[in-house]
Amino acid sequence: MKASELRGRTPQELEAELAQLMRAQFSLRMQKATQQLTNTSQLRKVRRDIARVRTVMAERGAAGGRS
Repeated sequence: MKASELRGRTPQELEAELAQLMRAQFSLRMQKATQQLTNTSQLRKVRRDIARVRTVMAERGAAGGRS
């Protein structure tokens, strides 16, 4: 997922995407803890996607506060 794709989404869609990514991250963490996760690079990808979503949300919040 690219930041440019996220910028085209509505705030509600971003919230939904963030919730979905947080659930995915939790699931991957549990798989890692129980040694069921074979592809550990998924954790990094999900963590970075969460950061992208939060960055876009923060940009919109900062832009909305300007006069």
